[in-house]
Amino acid sequence: MRNRALVVVATPGEAARLGGLDAPGLGVQVVVSGVGPVAAALATQRALLGADFALAVSAGIGGAYPASGLGPGDLAVSSEIVQADLGAWDGGAWLGLDGLGLSVLPDRPHPARFAAWTGAGAVAERLGAAFGPTLTLSSVTGDHETARTLQARVPGALTEGMEGAGVAHAALLAGVPVVEVRGVSNLVGPRDRAAWRIGEALDATRRGLEAVLAGLLVRGAADQRGPPG
Repeated sequence: MRNRALVVVATPGEAARLGGLDAPGLGVQVVVSGVGPVAAALATQRALLGADFALAVSAGIGGAYPASGLGPGDLAVSSEIVQADLGAWDGGAWLGLDGLGLSVLPDRPHPARFAAWTGAGAVAERLGAAFGPTLTLSSVTGDHETARTLQARVPGALTEGMEGAGVAHAALLAGVPVVEVRGVSNLVGPRDRAAWRIGEALDATRRGLEAVLAGLLVRGAADQRGPPG
C-alpha cells in the first residue's frame, strides 16, 4: 500500500512542531535529515528505499527574498526547487550547469532545477500562499547584494533554504513527486536574529503541510475513481 507522504525537515525542532501529522494510520512519515542538501538527499533516499510514497515534501522555515513581498509568518509553496549555488563563476559572470554542459544526472541533461508536484499550485491558491521558485543554497545569504543577485538569477524566487534540492534530487531518482513548503522566519540579507519569527514560521509550515496532505488525499481519490465514463 502506498503511503501518502514523506516529510523531510532539517532539525528536531521543526519536527516537534509537526507532531500528529505522522500519527499511525495516516500514511505520513516525518524524517529529520540534518542540515544541508547532502544530508537531506541521503535521508530522503533511505526513506524512499524503505517504503512506497506518493509524495516527498521538503518542509521547514526559510528566509524570504525581499522582492517576493513575503514577510515573517507567510507561507511559500514551490513551483520548482532550484539548487542555486551549483555552477561556476567566470570572473563576475555566473555559469549554471546548463551553461557548463554539465548535469546532476549521469545519463541526461538536468540543471538542478526540479519541477514541483503538479498539485502544488492548487494548494497554494487554496491557502492564499505564494507560489514560485524556492532556492536551495549550502550557505545562508547574509547581505543585500547577494540576495539581489540571486533574485535576478531566478526571477520570482520566493525563499531560501538549505535542503529542498537534496530532497528533490533523491525524489527524482526514485520517481516520486516532490514539493517544498517553507514558512518564512525572516528576510534574506544581513543576519538579524532578533527579527526572526521562528514560531510564526513553523505555524505557517504546519498549515502548508496540512493543506498539501489534504490535497494529496483528494487527488488520490480522484485518481482511484478514474476518468469520467
